[in-house]
Amino acid sequence: MRKWVLVAAFLVAAGAMPAAMPPITDLERQRLVAHMQMTASWLEDEVSGLSAAQASFRPSAASWTILEVLDHLVVVGPIYWNALQSARPVDGRAGMMTDIDVLWYGIDRTFRETALKSEEPSRTQKDVQSGLMTYRTQHAKLLEYVRTTKDDLRSRLVERQSCDAYQWALLISTHEQRHILQIRELKAHPKYPKQ
Repeated sequence: MRKWVLVAAFLVAAGAMPAAMPPITDLERQRLVAHMQMTASWLEDEVSGLSAAQASFRPSAASWTILEVLDHLVVVGPIYWNALQSARPVDGRAGMMTDIDVLWYGIDRTFRETALKSEEPSRTQKDVQSGLMTYRTQHAKLLEYVRTTKDDLRSRLVERQSCDAYQWALLISTHEQRHILQIRELKAHPKYPKQ
């Protein structure tokens, strides 16, 4: 009888202590790193070797050019990084989204969003190469963090999107994926310059 009382007391005490949430799993980390590497590679492939005419092609007054798309990614890089770093710890799993929601955002361009004023292209990028250099620096910093962090990304809330910090890092990558699709749409336009 005494043994069961001790076991019950231990279980009650263990239940009263908050359980430490583990960091992201190895599989989650691998998937996030793979997605980030994939989108970075796609972006490089899509914008490398463009002529000035191709980079500045604008099919309509409301459209962004490829250079402006890249510029936008450079502008939001530090903003998104700061949101990730300032994610606040919460009890349990954070956010209301699913990982599938975040992945779907990257491929579904049926709903077009308008960038916040603070996230519009700065229009200071002189050429694709300088934009790519800045992008690579920002991307490397984020990728290194994702590869090495011990932070519990699943129980940290990024309020801007009401998602956990893991999903926010994934969303940074899927956001790039959306803009890669935008670049491909520009390239598929009938008036897109051949050179």
